[in-house]
Amino acid sequence: MKNTSYNPFKTAQEQFDRAAKLLDLDQATRDLLRNPIREYHFNIPIRLENGGVKVFRGFRVQHNEARGPSKGGIRFHPQGTIDTVRELSMWMTW
Repeated sequence: MKNTSYNPFKTAQEQFDRAAKLLDLDQATRDLLRNPIREYHFNIPIRLENGGVKVFRGFRVQHNEARGPSKGGIRFHPQGTIDTVRELSMWMTW
C-alpha cells in the first residue's frame, strides 16, 4: 500500500522547484535554498497539577539567513511536525 500522508515541506519544495525553474536558478543556489540551514528539536517537561510530568515536543527552523537575521518557524502543538515548521520557515524566506 502506498503511503499517501500529506507532507507540507515536500509541497513547499515542489513549489520552490517550479519557481526555481522559471527563474532559471543555478544548481548551487537551488541546493542551498531547497533545505533549511538550521533546525532545533527540543523537549519541554511540564509538571502537571496532579504531580505528574508531561513532555512537550517543540521545533524551531531557520531556513536561510543570507539577507540578515532569519525569522524562521516555531510551533508548539500536539499535532505539529518538523515538516510543518520547515514549510513555514521556507515560506518566510520567500
